[in-house]
Amino acid sequence: MILQTENLTKKFSSVLAVDDLSFGLEGGTISALLGGNGAGKTTTLSMLLGLLEPTSGGIRLFDQDFIRNRYSVLGRMNFSSPYVDLPQRLTVRENLTVYAKLYGVKKPKERIDQVCEEFRLQELLDRRVRKLSSGQKTRVSLAKSLINRPEFLLLDEPTASLDPDTTSWIRDLLKNYRDSQGATILFASHDMREVELLCDEVLLMKKGKLIERGSPQELLNKHNRENLEQVFLDLSREGQD
Repeated sequence: MILQTENLTKKFSSVLAVDDLSFGLEGGTISALLGGNGAGKTTTLSMLLGLLEPTSGGIRLFDQDFIRNRYSVLGRMNFSSPYVDLPQRLTVRENLTVYAKLYGVKKPKERIDQVCEEFRLQELLDRRVRKLSSGQKTRVSLAKSLINRPEFLLLDEPTASLDPDTTSWIRDLLKNYRDSQGATILFASHDMREVELLCDEVLLMKKGKLIERGSPQELLNKHNRENLEQVFLDLSREGQD
């Protein structure tokens, strides 16, 4: 088990954002963390990144107490989100160089060349990030997230603002990365088709709680639905009548 959360809880004043959340992730799997707005996904990801301290509960990552010893494992993980900007005044090359050095990447120039080829960024290397399109920024952020060859990768809406063709090869790239490196990937998404195509397991949150989990096919069979969007809508609307 690469990751295990135990009764993970986060409260902001009177708001219970994450409520007694317990789940584990096996190594070499791709899992989706789903839920409507306010379900607790972002707060959960923030705690798994060490950006927020839980109100109570525990996180074990690589069989270590992540809350107490997060600096011992941060170098083995990485993160990408189109909603978290990279330094806008730096070029793509400068950004990737900074992060390569922060993560202590050996032969940084060689690694930067590799990720830029994978994400088709060669022609953008000397362009300032602020002059990139939203889709180009997403690809740079994803390249940054793989710069240190992380064993645990957290992604928030990894294909947001990408066209269908780019989205398809990004999915293939992530699968290939998982297969070649044995990495574990957890991502949040609102694209249910992407989840069906990419994921081994789905975790669905509502009001801070984990209300359903299983493989995409298991959930389709259990809820007698044709696609995950229908499952998602059923569970999200349950109890609203």
